[in-house]
Amino acid sequence: MSIKLKTTAKKGLPEKIQDWGTRHITLVKLIVSILYLVGISGMAMPEIRPYFQLLTPFHLLMTAGVMLAFHKNWNIPFLIFVALAWTLGYSSEVLGVHTGFPFGNYAYGPVLGIQLMEVPLMIGVNWLILVYLSGAFLKKLIRQDWLASIMGALMMVLIDFAIEPVAIALDFWSWEGNEIPLSNYLGWLGVAFIIHMIYRKLQFQKENQIASFLLLNLVAFFVILNFIL
Repeated sequence: MSIKLKTTAKKGLPEKIQDWGTRHITLVKLIVSILYLVGISGMAMPEIRPYFQLLTPFHLLMTAGVMLAFHKNWNIPFLIFVALAWTLGYSSEVLGVHTGFPFGNYAYGPVLGIQLMEVPLMIGVNWLILVYLSGAFLKKLIRQDWLASIMGALMMVLIDFAIEPVAIALDFWSWEGNEIPLSNYLGWLGVAFIIHMIYRKLQFQKENQIASFLLLNLVAFFVILNFIL
């Protein structure tokens, strides 16, 4: 007579959060959309806009938190990607602010929160979010790493076209002479391509069931504000 013992592996915090999110994904999507709509409404009204500008870093953190909560594969390569995406994005901005390369001559306002070397720490989170979400979207469509990275970089440049007018109007940053140079978009293309290649080459699971939804909300947020501000 033999006795079989049933053991259950304990799940870490990311897995527990992911399990809850998977069971309640409709609720999560509803909350995300409501927060983006509230953000649009707040930014659209001059009387309360300053208060919503102060909330911008927390809005970025919310997007990053939801995105990471639905990521399925927390292995070493993924953590390396997160670290490199933040570091390369942030470092390129530090270089840009102090030298004009690769984006042009610009300066950050106070809206995006705590700054180090005159660049908000949250800007690295912004690069991470945009590469991850666009990369996850293209992973389903394109097999070749080089092509996917090129298309991902072009996709991010298109998103930046929507972001720039809103960011200037809300004092995220400002450009010398109040003109956005061509170098900004070329710089975005180059930096985004490098980070997208890292995303594609590192071995971790790329599927994220809420990534496309977050990307849609983020793009809609800036596109709508372009017509309002």
